[in-house]
Parts: sequence; structure tokens; C-alpha cells
Amino acid sequence: MLVLLPPSEGKAASGRGASLKPESLSLPGLAPARAAVLDELVELCRADEEKASEVLGLSVGLRGEVGKNTGLRTVGTRPAGELYTGVLYDALDLASLEAAARRRAAKSLLVFSGLWGAVRIGDRIPPYRCSMGVKLPGLGALGAYWRTPMETVLPEAAGNGLVLDLRSSAYAAAWKPTGEVASRTASVRVLHSQLVGGVEKRSVVSHFNKATKGRLVRDLLLAGARPKGPAELVEVLRDLGYVVEAGAPARAGRPWSLDVVVTEIH
Repeated sequence: MLVLLPPSEGKAASGRGASLKPESLSLPGLAPARAAVLDELVELCRADEEKASEVLGLSVGLRGEVGKNTGLRTVGTRPAGELYTGVLYDALDLASLEAAARRRAAKSLLVFSGLWGAVRIGDRIPPYRCSMGVKLPGLGALGAYWRTPMETVLPEAAGNGLVLDLRSSAYAAAWKPTGEVASRTASVRVLHSQLVGGVEKRSVVSHFNKATKGRLVRDLLLAGARPKGPAELVEVLRDLGYVVEAGAPARAGRPWSLDVVVTEIH
């Protein structure tokens, strides 16, 4: 099983230990593309703080992030699983997993990134600011830029198993499973169910969508679940206590869409 995760804007304040070693990152087929994004991002942030802030979509209060980007090659690093600190990662709580579940996480979780393309949670990277929605002056929109290198690398990473796609739309733009890989891919939407005047109303949740996805991944890791495809995933999630609604795609070679229905959001 390969689980595709978005990163988070929230990150640990600083790295620690050794500086970035690009050759040590997983998915070496992405190395040339990573180097190109890193080079342009660092140069942009060194040359013009105001322009860099505009390109990165930073508010006045976040302009200090530009300065941090200038030192990406020399500052300390952390494993990606420690670096990201947003809602999904708080709910996933990798640090508290038992050893066997942590090993499963290291093999199965893949975090997408505007700067790195995609990394595994054990890959050591520095704190950075560069979302997939950024459009660099030279390389262009990163969501489009990453598609070409991802076309070869990601199907290889997916192997022959289930692909559980939990990315937000901006990060999903960087790689869309196709063909045989798509047929064993499932994306998840979280719906909040409420009774209003005796009638069920459902709404898409945002902030709590991330927390639910984090808990879902954690439960799969703790259970040691290895569903081979979307249909098996539905059964596993139901056994774990989730309310899941799913239907096979109308056409072959298309991903499955699963709705996880919750009555409480927390």
C-alpha cells in the first residue's frame, strides 16, 4: 500500500543535525527536478525579498520565511515525518506509533511537496516555504512542472498494491494515476452528517477533514492492514469502525472515490 499525503504549511521551527544531502532522498528519479526547483527558489529568495514574497504568496508577517529559504542547503534537517506539524500530522502522531507501525509508515507514506516533489517520512529535509501552488518565474507552475518527472517515478513507487490518495487538489495536480495504477487507486472525501429538522444534511469538512485522514492512516498502520485494492480497503475501514460509502468507477482505469461519513468533528 502506498499512501499519498499532502505536506503542511506548519513545520518544525528549525532542523537539527546534518544539512541537506539531496542524494540521500528517496525516489532518486526526481533528483534533477528537485535540484532545479531548489536552485531557482534559493536564488529568487537571495536576490529579491519582495518579489520572492509575492511569488510565494507570503503575507507581511511571513516575510521571514524568505530568509529561511536562502539557507536551505546549509541549515539542519529533520525527517519529513517530524518536520510537518499540521492537523493531519498531529492526528497521525507518528512519534507515538509502536515500532512495527513505524516501519510500515516508513515504507508506505509518501508526502508530496512543491520543493521536493515527493519524499518518504524518513527523508531528512530542512524547513522550507514553497507550496505546490507556487509559480516560479523560470520553471513555471510547480503543479504542472512536477508532472513529467512523476510520470515515471510514481508508478514505480506504487508497485502492484493499493494507492490511497489523501492529497489536496493542489498536490494531486502533480501526479494523476492513470491506467492500471488508477484502477487500484482510491481517494477519500470526509463528509459531516448532521440531522437538521429530522433530515440528514451532509457537508464537506475542511480543517477536520485533515484530522480524520490522519486518524484513518494511523488506524491502518496500527492494524497492519494490507488491502490489495479499493474494494478491500472499504472492508478494512468498515472493520475499523469507519462509515464508508463507495462505488466502483463508471469506467475501467479510473480511481475509486470513497466517502468517509462522520457525525462528530474533532
